[in-house]
Amino acid sequence: MAGPPNPLRSPLARRSVLIGAGAAGALVVGLAVVPRRFGAPMVPGRNDHVIDALIRLARDGTVTVAVPAAELGQGISTLAAQIVAMELGADWRRVGVEPALPSPVYADPVIAAEWAEGWLPGWLDAVPGAEATLAGSADDALVRWQADRLPVLITAAGTTLAVFEPRLRAAAAALRAALVRAGAEAAGMPAEACDTHRHQVICGKHRYGFAALIDRALGDPGRVANLPPARLRAAPAREAVDTPQGALAAPDFPRLDLPAKVDGSMVFAGDLRLPGMVFAAIAHAPQGQCRLAAHDDARAAHVPGLITTVAGHDWLAAVARTWYAADRALALIDPRFHTDGADAHVADSSAIDAAMAAASRGNSPVRIAAEGDPDPLFAAPAAKGTVASAVYEAAPVLHAPLETGSATARLADGMLDLWIATQAPEAAAEAAARAAGIARRHVNLYPLPAGGSFDARLDVRIAGEVAAIARAVDRPVQLTWSRWQDMLAGFPRAPATCRIDAALDPVRRHVIGWRARVTTPAAMIEQGARLFGSMDPAAAQAHAALAPDPLAVAGAMPAYAIPERAVDHVPVAISLPVARLRGGAHGFTAFAVESHIDACAHALGAEPLSFRIGMLGGEPRLAACLQGVAQLATWGGGGAGSGQGIACHRLTLNAPEGARSGHIAVIATVSAGAGGSRVDALAAYCDIGRVINRDIARQQIEGGLIQGLALALGRPLRWTQGRPSAARLADLDLPGLAHCPKVDVAFAVSEAEPFDPGELGMVAVAPAIGNALFSILGTRPRRLPFFAESLS
Repeated sequence: MAGPPNPLRSPLARRSVLIGAGAAGALVVGLAVVPRRFGAPMVPGRNDHVIDALIRLARDGTVTVAVPAAELGQGISTLAAQIVAMELGADWRRVGVEPALPSPVYADPVIAAEWAEGWLPGWLDAVPGAEATLAGSADDALVRWQADRLPVLITAAGTTLAVFEPRLRAAAAALRAALVRAGAEAAGMPAEACDTHRHQVICGKHRYGFAALIDRALGDPGRVANLPPARLRAAPAREAVDTPQGALAAPDFPRLDLPAKVDGSMVFAGDLRLPGMVFAAIAHAPQGQCRLAAHDDARAAHVPGLITTVAGHDWLAAVARTWYAADRALALIDPRFHTDGADAHVADSSAIDAAMAAASRGNSPVRIAAEGDPDPLFAAPAAKGTVASAVYEAAPVLHAPLETGSATARLADGMLDLWIATQAPEAAAEAAARAAGIARRHVNLYPLPAGGSFDARLDVRIAGEVAAIARAVDRPVQLTWSRWQDMLAGFPRAPATCRIDAALDPVRRHVIGWRARVTTPAAMIEQGARLFGSMDPAAAQAHAALAPDPLAVAGAMPAYAIPERAVDHVPVAISLPVARLRGGAHGFTAFAVESHIDACAHALGAEPLSFRIGMLGGEPRLAACLQGVAQLATWGGGGAGSGQGIACHRLTLNAPEGARSGHIAVIATVSAGAGGSRVDALAAYCDIGRVINRDIARQQIEGGLIQGLALALGRPLRWTQGRPSAARLADLDLPGLAHCPKVDVAFAVSEAEPFDPGELGMVAVAPAIGNALFSILGTRPRRLPFFAESLS
């Protein structure tokens, strides 16, 4: 018998697409069950028209698309413009983009659902059954209400396409419907007989430019209000992917940001200049619970251009007329930091290793996910050859983007203007408001593109620091972290240890039981406390201490059809603050899972590719990727001495229209020489659904493959007295061009909804390389990064 309706799963009506000019378009409705109205973030000029806060049609017919996500090099600006251009039937040469100002209008219910444990832990604990009710669904009324209320404005985890492609298409379709109706009336033809193409409405022999139809189409608010529901094009934005490997052709939709990046005119956060602006350099405390104890400004009094110093609880900034003068002054001042209290902790790798080992042995595991119950398979002594067990480890990893943190602030007349490259604009604006001592509504944040991020720009501390400095010096100021400060103050990906037990059926050559126990801090609860709870690092660590965190072990449940399988989280508290890195937990769990699957195949005497496919009956897309990469790389079976290793993985997120998945299979080819082992080639076959822009998709996968290579072969980091062992990029031993392998990438022709490839490329690289190393060395690497001294 059906129970009462669940109030948290009440149906949500689609938001209406709002079209208006001037003040008529100044209000838009939020996502939540109870409609709320927000000021329109995209402001129309005189006689301009704004569609759903996403598209502005100028009087001359020029189309501008608002991009609500941060541009981090992933090409989202081009993708947004392409989606609109194809749905609208616009001329690509007359479509531009602008970064959208932060607004609840652009709240992201998908990432709000994916990260619910991070921003709703207190609520989940207080309401019985709430966690099960949310269930990570972007359609949950509470999730959507909270996404508006906070608001949840985040660029991460590959949710941007899932959130904004439907909205961009709907807005473009509404504008197209208005223009088509106007053109049909002018031609005396039914609207069904007309369409748009290259910035024209085409009605038989009649062609009307968009600019000529604007007044008729959008000039009368009553006519606009009576538009029939717009229909999306049957063929959404996509490009063919079944082109020959190596074929060179001009892209249909070239990246909009490419010319500015090539000629140097792109304005990144550190490039901004304001009249009267001064520059600040900063020294942070070592990682851990430390505070600023002493500094002697007199030691830098002779530095030309030095203006003043500004002190925070755990940092000291020098302000000067040039950044170099400020940085030199800081070096002379040599600020000193002490632990903040008798029981304070400072990050130390030896202590972290001990805490991880102790937690693995003694902390109680929390079952995060299960299908069946594998525990009885491992409770009694197993017959020889029927259980394969191993432990996999990962050291902390820093983000190390090309551009270090930079932000500019101007505080005048009670208003703070903030220019910053950030993945979390609302959290950055909140941090700046608190530091400046003003209300959030008095902060104007202007998003700038970032020179890479890999999730480093989820950290918003720099926004508070630059606001505090601007308040102290009473003039515009730009704060830029040096490379050393970016290394010292950056929050790395958490260390992790994963013990996997696999029960084997030697007769059928099949895995029948699987249990993964992952020992790692509750990294996403900690990050959520900083982002959404405005907690400082120490408070966020205390909040997350020993809490079970499903996102910290994401990806540990294999996609294979194993009858009894489960994933446990063993929470651990360490002295090092941690954060998300590109790929999330999958960057480690895929390594552990695919390395162990490979070990099981060898233990059973099975060929690694066919062994995997034999257990993927319920995952045809992943099986097809394995077959595709085998053909792409000429897979030879991965036998001893072959130098080939294979791995695959799947990423999934829950969008309002249904689950979206990305699938990848990678083959690494490794050779051994006098100088060690070298990765000669990487081949990847991907199914990311409908490919919107072929070049951008390829760039994202290729970049992910190289980053995965760097994380596998780079130098492990250690912390001593709160300081990392790396002070510059060269210390990370990242691969240079001479060490990059040959890379081949191919995509499946798919009708599935598009999946953002930004994180997919890097997750399966490490296990593929590790499995290849096993084939030539006879030893399976089980720690990330691999032993740098034996690899080149």
